[in-house]
Amino acid sequence: MMGNLPKRSFTKEWHLVGFGLFILFILLTLMSGMMTGAGQNFSWDQFFDLWVKMSNPDWSYLPAIMSPIAQTIQMALVGTLIGGVAAIPVSLLAAGNIVKNPYVRGLVRFLMNLTRSLPEMLLAALFVAVVGIGAFSGVCALAVFSFGMVFKLLYEAIETIDEGPLDAMKAAGANSVQIIVFAVFPQVFNQFLSFFLYTLEINVRASTVLGYLGAGGIGLYLNTTLEMFRYDRTAVVILSILVVVVIVDTISNQLREALA
Repeated sequence: MMGNLPKRSFTKEWHLVGFGLFILFILLTLMSGMMTGAGQNFSWDQFFDLWVKMSNPDWSYLPAIMSPIAQTIQMALVGTLIGGVAAIPVSLLAAGNIVKNPYVRGLVRFLMNLTRSLPEMLLAALFVAVVGIGAFSGVCALAVFSFGMVFKLLYEAIETIDEGPLDAMKAAGANSVQIIVFAVFPQVFNQFLSFFLYTLEINVRASTVLGYLGAGGIGLYLNTTLEMFRYDRTAVVILSILVVVVIVDTISNQLREALA
């Protein structure tokens, strides 16, 4: 029986086509970089010198950045909370099983897609220009970003709920608000919390760099230490950010697994 099995060719057995395409992709990438001049100013000496200086962190700088780290976490929490809660009613307007008018749904989705197309850094720059430098600009930027992300995930979850409870409440004479509160929201509540935690993970990472644009948080100190060539302090800031992100991600993953 074993002798009757078809034998693969040498090319398929060693995946030569895949390896060839991968090498071709690498070569095309290198050629593109050479043509555009990318990497011409890269200095290996400066690169290794930077790592040598960062290998000796100035731990005495740690107390000075504890408050900005706390502010960064607060920015992420408040921004995610505002954006996530605001996304709930708009998600209902975009769900096909809640709003039957296709023009209303299309308009809401179009406007929300425009909101989602703006990255956090651009939002932070806009809010810094409008409301000034400070943590409030960062909160506003993260709130808008969270609003767009939670809206997208939540309205898709609402469209997949079981229609049975909705039909039963309609038959019993319930109004639209009662249907949403007692038939729709209980089915997506756990998913909403999961979306909220996932967005919070992203916002904690994003809020660490918003300070480059004056939006508050630890990013301002990261920018300052780099501009002052205090790479020993830069290492402390980066390690602190890493610890915060890992802790937040771990807690969030455990909570989302519990919700699932």
